[in-house]
Amino acid sequence: MAPELGDFLRSRRARLQPEDAGLPSYGERRRVPGLRREELAQLAGVSAGYYTRLEQGLSPNASDAVLDAVARVLRLDQDERAHLYALARPKPKTRRRPVSPERVRPGVRLMIESMGGVPALVMGRFLDVLGWNPMAHALLAGHLDLEAPDCPDDRPNIARMLFLDAHVRDLYVDWTQKARATVADLRLIGGRRTGDPGLNALIGELTLGSPEFATLWAAHAVGDCGGATRAYQHPLVGRMELMTEFMVLPDDDGQRVAVFNAEPDSPSEAALRLLADLVVS
Repeated sequence: MAPELGDFLRSRRARLQPEDAGLPSYGERRRVPGLRREELAQLAGVSAGYYTRLEQGLSPNASDAVLDAVARVLRLDQDERAHLYALARPKPKTRRRPVSPERVRPGVRLMIESMGGVPALVMGRFLDVLGWNPMAHALLAGHLDLEAPDCPDDRPNIARMLFLDAHVRDLYVDWTQKARATVADLRLIGGRRTGDPGLNALIGELTLGSPEFATLWAAHAVGDCGGATRAYQHPLVGRMELMTEFMVLPDDDGQRVAVFNAEPDSPSEAALRLLADLVVS
């Protein structure tokens, strides 16, 4: 995990200039962007040697006070702070058991199927689509088989579709914004699940298949994929602005439910109703 921690801290140092932290710059030319290690150490109240060891992943017992001081100097937000803690204190490695395919609990499946008028789906720990109702299928990936989530070896994956499927890419009016949010979400997930072969395989596939993903991944942006309003240009019903809300399923190892809604009495709600009519027919 040392490379991940070091890369993350260096990326956060690079976005801060000395004057941002109240340090004089003296107009000097700097070999690297942002704060130097010794400058950050000074501001955090630790020795340069100690901070260097932390950045190299050689201080697994760093105290809360030290990590909080580093987070304060780097101006980390809540998600970035949680990511720092996850990288600095990785869970002990244990012998990995064969991982069973993720499944949706029957009650959760019934819940999303009961939302007949709005799109709803269940995402797995690494953004696999474990189940969707007909509306979510029609909204996001009508060109795929409705039963695709039931095939564990070939399930749709939100990140894979976003970067490698032209149909899904064209769906988002602001594809770049959605791409950044998705990569930041994967970074946050990765910090919690260090070294997971399933996640590593997904990241490797996307890095090789999409230069845009590789660039965003290298930036080390971190953020929870919370609720958002996005514009969609749907091939059947045209433009819609939909609010997405995510619900974490606490008993299901990182699974989340996503529900898409439109503002009442809006053109987007009318478009959503039209899509529902098409799904039913």
